[in-house]
Amino acid sequence: MDIALESLKYLKKSDNLKIYSYVILENHLHMILKSDDLSATIKKFKRHTAKEIIKLLQTHSAKTILDQFAFYKKAHKKNTTFQVWEEGCAPKLISGYEMMRNKIEYIHYNPVKRGFVDTPDSSARNYMGNKGLIEIDLDWS
Repeated sequence: MDIALESLKYLKKSDNLKIYSYVILENHLHMILKSDDLSATIKKFKRHTAKEIIKLLQTHSAKTILDQFAFYKKAHKKNTTFQVWEEGCAPKLISGYEMMRNKIEYIHYNPVKRGFVDTPDSSARNYMGNKGLIEIDLDWS
C-alpha cells in the first residue's frame, strides 16, 4: 500500500494529479483521478509501482507471487519478466455531481461490502473530516 500511496503523492506534484477518491484492496484498487494527461500519469504510476513491488517481493523471496506475475506476463512482452498490472487504462468520464457522488460512495463502501472492514476507510477518512493517508482533493467543481 505504501508504494502506491507514495507514487500518488509524487504524481500530485509532478503531473498535477488530482485525487478525488481511492481505495486500495488486496488485488486491485479504485481511484477517481484527474491530470493534464491522465493516460500518461496512469502509465507512470503503473510502471513505478510495478518496479517497486517486484523489488520488494524479491527482497522478501516471495517466490510464489513472483511466479504468478511471471505466469501472467503477456507473451508479446519481450523486455519484462513479470506482469503486475493489467495492460491498458480505461478511464471513464464522470459527468455531473450526482455521478461523482455515486462513484465516490461506491469506492468508499467497496471494502465494507466485501467484509474487509466495518466502516469505510481510504479516502473516506478525508470526507469525514479526518486526516487520511494522503491528501485528496475535496473540491470537484
